[in-house]
Amino acid sequence: MSEQDRGPSARRRLREDRARAAARQRRQRLLVVVLGAVAIAAVVVAVTVVAVSRNVGDESLTDAYSGPLAPTTRLENGAVAMAQPGVTAPVLDVYEDFQCPACATMERRLGGTFKELAAQGKVRVVYRPFQLFQQDPLMSNSRRAANAAACVPVDKWIPYHDRLFDEQPAEGATGFTPRSLIRWGADLGVTDPAFAACVNQNQRIDLVGKASTAAGQAGVDATPYLALNGAKLGGDALGSPEDLRKAVAQAGGGDAPATRGTQSGGSASGAADAAAGAPA
Repeated sequence: MSEQDRGPSARRRLREDRARAAARQRRQRLLVVVLGAVAIAAVVVAVTVVAVSRNVGDESLTDAYSGPLAPTTRLENGAVAMAQPGVTAPVLDVYEDFQCPACATMERRLGGTFKELAAQGKVRVVYRPFQLFQQDPLMSNSRRAANAAACVPVDKWIPYHDRLFDEQPAEGATGFTPRSLIRWGADLGVTDPAFAACVNQNQRIDLVGKASTAAGQAGVDATPYLALNGAKLGGDALGSPEDLRKAVAQAGGGDAPATRGTQSGGSASGAADAAAGAPA
């Protein structure tokens, strides 16, 4: 082939290569624009979700209860029952982790209803705090708070429980320090040095471990987790105080059905009460 024949072919290939390069650049610019739009949309969605969550939290603050509380009794594994004397059913088990943001939201939304229904003798509420998180700092925060809750005198347990949720550390932050846990108890009148020693030395941490094991045996795989007479509550019953009241009313009275490991006269989720005796 002559030089004249090769010349046009080379120029044609060069033009084709340039055209392909230009097309690639246009595609890359288009991809950048599309990805940028997706990123902006994701931010908008995230902001919307946060806004919705905050709105839910704000609305839940209306479920306040300032009346008298039903008596509290400490059970095994750090669990605490709140009920009027003689009320054994229906039983509402509340599995919670003090570091769990969703638990704090539920407490704001339904905590007052728990207290009111128990005070009215309509339900036996059994709080079952345990350690759900397995990575620090969330895990250590959870363990310290659950240990302190097991240390505090049972007659101060409900207000201390509420204070822990009020003071819940932000996710990813270290919190629930021993000094703070002791100070919050003192704010409620708990000045016995034994409480401070219990917090500082993690004297009830074995109960926290047993409570966590029992929660797993009861089928708890996330928090918050509510069970009414042993059956997991969800859907409408968790939507509002009114829906929870309806669920409790429909559950009726009488003895709660026994489950594996239930002690005589115990709550429906007896697995959490099956370990060695309650702390002093």
